Amino acid sequence: MKKPPSTPHLPPSKSPRVAIVHDWLYGGGAEKVVLELHKMFPKAPIYTSYCTDEWRQKLDNKVVTGYLQYWPFSKLRKFLPILRQRWFSGLNLEGFDLVISSSGNGEAKFVLSKMPSSKPVHICYCHTPPHFLWNKYDQYLENPGFRPKWLARLGLKLLVKPLRKRDYNIAQRVDFFIANSTHIQSYIKQYYGRDSVVIHPPVDTDRFSKIKGTQRQGFITVGRQNPYKRTDILITACNKLKLPLTVIGKGPEHKDLVKLAGPTIMFDTNADDDAIVEYMASTEAFLFAAEEDFGITPVEAMAAGTPVIAYKAGGALDYVIEGKTGLFFEEQTSESLMKVLQDFNPKKIDGIEISKHSELFAEKQFHKKFNKLLTENVLYWTYAKLPHPQTE
Repeated sequence: MKKPPSTPHLPPSKSPRVAIVHDWLYGGGAEKVVLELHKMFPKAPIYTSYCTDEWRQKLDNKVVTGYLQYWPFSKLRKFLPILRQRWFSGLNLEGFDLVISSSGNGEAKFVLSKMPSSKPVHICYCHTPPHFLWNKYDQYLENPGFRPKWLARLGLKLLVKPLRKRDYNIAQRVDFFIANSTHIQSYIKQYYGRDSVVIHPPVDTDRFSKIKGTQRQGFITVGRQNPYKRTDILITACNKLKLPLTVIGKGPEHKDLVKLAGPTIMFDTNADDDAIVEYMASTEAFLFAAEEDFGITPVEAMAAGTPVIAYKAGGALDYVIEGKTGLFFEEQTSESLMKVLQDFNPKKIDGIEISKHSELFAEKQFHKKFNKLLTENVLYWTYAKLPHPQTE
């Protein structure tokens, strides 16, 4: 990424006209990024293909949607990539100085694709290049999550090449890429050939650091029960070792996981935010078997002073420090996890130090790093009216 020769001194009255664009808003870590961006730019409209009523309220009714918000598109939104591309690329954002897209498996970064070179500066906060097109294509082909599966597989095989080409081409029009982890930074380079800076997602660490001195016992995992989360590995390991494990959340795999679980496994599908805080603060360790883009819930556990035992891959590499904030198991198998659990001694890990380390990922750090990027790079290009960095 090119840096300007000097940081501009903008007059106090000169503030950029900002628009925020996001794939869809219905709950999850990516939405928390949008919420913090909204706090930074409260006047900015937020364009998205779909939004729940809950998130409209959270974002102070700044959300703008279109026809994809309504039935039948609202029910099929995950399976309509071409329509989403067309909708985002058709947005008219000529009146803005700066557009911030928050994009993962959706197509928010297609915004501005039809505008000339004089378009607003475009920052893309990339949660991941689309999994189904790139790094997890084979997994989606095996388990597409759409019935009938044969039709989903056929559609993916037919569309993957043109969709990859379109995704790559649009990535070349983005001015600045932000990656949510070093893991995703490597994918942005591998699939798009683009450099990026890492700004980790904001974590509400204060909420989880309030409870102290709670007696700890057993293990916990929290998250939507999808196949890629590999909750089955955690359950199988704790079954065999007869260790207590609480599984919080629900999802398409829930029934299968209940069948797999032995007598030491407990499920809670209705835990509210306060209950999850209590769970996090009263467990010996948080178990994490997924290869996540980042993974906010393990950092929330760390904020509560809880060590994380994670599969050694993905975003966990950015926050788990072996022997200090948690432990790694090398292979994504129950056998590999069992070896670590058998040797795990929670008394060897300092909960206060773990909680202190989690502050590196707090919301205030997100604001600080994002503002630094704007001040040192983006605002210069916006107001100096120089060519966009990627077109020089």
